Amino acid sequence: MKPHVRLAVPALLLLGLAAASPPPRAGPLTPGEIVAQAPGAAWGAVPADDLLVIDLDGGQRVVIALAPAFAPVHVANIKALVRARWFAGITINRVQDNYVTQWGDATEKKPLPAGIVASPPDEYARPLAGLGFRAMGYRDAYAAETGHTGGWPVAREAGLAWLPHCYAMVGVGRNLAPDTGTGAELYAVIGHGPRHLDRNIATVGRVLAGIEALTALPRGTEALGFYKEGAARPAIVRARIAADMPAGERPGFDVMKSDAPAFAAWLKARANRQDDFFIRPAGALDICNAMPPVRAAVPK
Repeated sequence: MKPHVRLAVPALLLLGLAAASPPPRAGPLTPGEIVAQAPGAAWGAVPADDLLVIDLDGGQRVVIALAPAFAPVHVANIKALVRARWFAGITINRVQDNYVTQWGDATEKKPLPAGIVASPPDEYARPLAGLGFRAMGYRDAYAAETGHTGGWPVAREAGLAWLPHCYAMVGVGRNLAPDTGTGAELYAVIGHGPRHLDRNIATVGRVLAGIEALTALPRGTEALGFYKEGAARPAIVRARIAADMPAGERPGFDVMKSDAPAFAAWLKARANRQDDFFIRPAGALDICNAMPPVRAAVPK
């Protein structure tokens, strides 16, 4: 039997293949191309004090941008809970398919640290004035208008604005009203945006990285996707605010600015897709398909 001979592809042939690559696509830029070419001035850094970093027991990490402009009391509670190390050891208790992943103290008996506001205002919506709202101009089923401000998706009506329940948005679990939740129980949307929850729950942030760690978990088998009592549950090893982490370990993210020309171009391209694949541009855009682009922070 002849020994196996490994054939090498000539370098000139490889160069020829590279030279024969198709030319860049003609026509308007795609949304992805707009994001890739956006200048540095189009991006704004997420403050390290507003980044919640959660490490799960399976080795995954979830990073959440908090939104103090929309829910200041709930966000302050969350930061206090994190800095008191209250989240360490709590579990993910609910994973409902196409809906939410929810975590908190399964026993509901773990004492809250001092300084937590036990009954925050609802913070389900806030005055629109002063937000610098940029309207998308497309119809919406749940609000008079949708748009963006400060890198956040926003819905608005009658002078009020709120963060919509889109994929990867984070909300505060609560019991029946008048309870508004403290922030000790949180959930992330892992399916089609349940916009019917808008203005019924405090929305406090958005998962910027690691959403796959929350979407890939086994679904709960009990009602509403809760895990069966006694079943093994994923646990949170630790939670930190990025500003409290050593500089060399601190994650950083940029979000495209809502008032940047590149953002306006990106929205237009998203609503009027002219990529080679598309036949009929929609001429419309849902707010949950217009989540502001995010990138890992670029060193300066």
